[in-house]
Amino acid sequence: MSLVHARGHQVARIADLSGDAPLSTLKSRSEVPAGDTWDLTPIFADDSAWESEFSDLASRYEGIHAFKGTLGKSAADLAAVLIFESSLDRSTERLAQYAGLRLSEDSSNADALDRDGRLSSLCAKISEACSWVAPEIQEISDATFETFLDDPQLADWKTSLQRLRRLKPHILSNKEERLISLSMPAIGGHHETFSQLTNVDMTFGTVRNDRGQEVELTQSSFSSLLQRPDRSVRKEAFDKFYTEFTAHRYTLASSLANSIKADVFLAKARHYPSAREASLFPDNVPVAVYDSLIEAVRSRLPVLHKYYALRQRVFNLPDLHVYDTYAPLVAAVQSDVPFDEAIEKVLQSLHPLGAEYTETLGRGLREERWCDRYENKGKRSGAFSYGTYQAPPYILMNYKQDVFSDIYTLAHEAGHSMHTWYSRSTQSFQNYHYPIFLAEVASTFNEILLTEHLLAETKDRSMRAYLINRQIDDLRGTLFRQTMFAEFEKISHAAEESGAALTLESFRKMYRQLLDTYFGSGVVIDEELELECLRIPHFYSAFYVYKYATGISAAITLADQVLKTGDTERYFGFLKSGGSKFPIETLAEAGVNMGSPEPVNAALALFERRVAELEELLAEPITN
Repeated sequence: MSLVHARGHQVARIADLSGDAPLSTLKSRSEVPAGDTWDLTPIFADDSAWESEFSDLASRYEGIHAFKGTLGKSAADLAAVLIFESSLDRSTERLAQYAGLRLSEDSSNADALDRDGRLSSLCAKISEACSWVAPEIQEISDATFETFLDDPQLADWKTSLQRLRRLKPHILSNKEERLISLSMPAIGGHHETFSQLTNVDMTFGTVRNDRGQEVELTQSSFSSLLQRPDRSVRKEAFDKFYTEFTAHRYTLASSLANSIKADVFLAKARHYPSAREASLFPDNVPVAVYDSLIEAVRSRLPVLHKYYALRQRVFNLPDLHVYDTYAPLVAAVQSDVPFDEAIEKVLQSLHPLGAEYTETLGRGLREERWCDRYENKGKRSGAFSYGTYQAPPYILMNYKQDVFSDIYTLAHEAGHSMHTWYSRSTQSFQNYHYPIFLAEVASTFNEILLTEHLLAETKDRSMRAYLINRQIDDLRGTLFRQTMFAEFEKISHAAEESGAALTLESFRKMYRQLLDTYFGSGVVIDEELELECLRIPHFYSAFYVYKYATGISAAITLADQVLKTGDTERYFGFLKSGGSKFPIETLAEAGVNMGSPEPVNAALALFERRVAELEELLAEPITN
């Protein structure tokens, strides 16, 4: 595996589905004005320039073999292979960014599909060709390795080499590594089974929405339908959705069980104490951080239960089911905000970060065309930021000026993009790539500043209630729900490690206990919801979801620091650090101690305060 991962920063977000335009009203890509699209010429001038770089990379990557057997001879020899490998990674990153963005413009474009497919094939060959580098570095004796690290020729690579060396106790012999590599398609087969079953084979029928339209029920539309104000629509969507999952429950349970077994097997094979510790090890995150998150959130569950009680009162329901907990308490505000005005609102909210930040972002969104603004036929849905070391941090949007939440989406993706901009401006190529643990901090930070700005500038009660309700539901979904998921991953993997059987019934039982705890006695838990644990894709990449909860907690602490003190130095230190340090250390230097419960408690305190504010605002009916 390459020492440097040339993937760039691509972080996606699902857009508000309720504002989707009918396909017939969408422009084809060729009809979209150039000013509304991103300018990709900083990556490659045109497709032919991409082809030239692709051909060059394909012709030279096998040169890596010339270095084989030399890495332990001298620091100069080790530096030589790292420089060569870095040149491959830089080319791969540029090629991947351009190919990915062009494909996102129109997924039906044959040329874009061909580029993407050929690059994927070439990357697999490069990965195989470079696979010997990391094992050979691990074979260097400890004394020699320490001597190499002190050599000026390896100064720029010291952090990367130290991180790789940490893995040495968990690297197996060449024969064992080869066996694991050969077996991975079989070991990971459950993931493909889950994907094919849930995305291809399963069909959910249709639901008549509150406008009397028949809507196809899918994995994507399910969440949108749960947000409809008509309870009968929510209930019908829930019932039909879980009827299909019930029909496949044993297959899904078997697939999830095998995913957990694979995690445990690989952890044992690599001599980790547990699957959870194996997952946390690369980021050097202590298990205590994970456990402290769960403990802190559990201690404040009564506030969440209070919010559910408020929902039941406002909706005037005889009882509250889980499918009633997603519909907004306050109707979305009527919005007519053109994109350029949305840029201005976002920039105004980010004023506390100073001129360099806002001027750079404003110039990128306006003159330099970082953002592909509107929906067109074949364009990828949702939104993402895709930044690399050698090109602008591009943003894909499907902006609709009558969907107010799209302003938040712009602020969110701008946070990712500026994180990348500062990281690449400060760090070397091998150190600029910040880890997923930090990825959501800067984006959520921007959303918090936007909320505070909008609340400060409005006296309209309905707008204030909408903004507060929106932040409450963001915190509920990111902090409480993801922590419940994290606790399920902990419990289910511990069960496998203790020798307990992982069956449909055992999954239902452990998940039901969590549902009862997190939703409380005031919410009716339909029996079908016990199957929710079988449909969460993140459970097939275990011990990932906790990062959403820690990320929003860190963002709230950082935003509070900036807004209260006006001191941005530590926050910019965070943005500029990239991947030069482990994430816990990066946040600690920014003033966020994730080893303590304080950041999570600060987020929970904000949730409690917002619930109290919303309760007061809704004491009298709000009319839009």
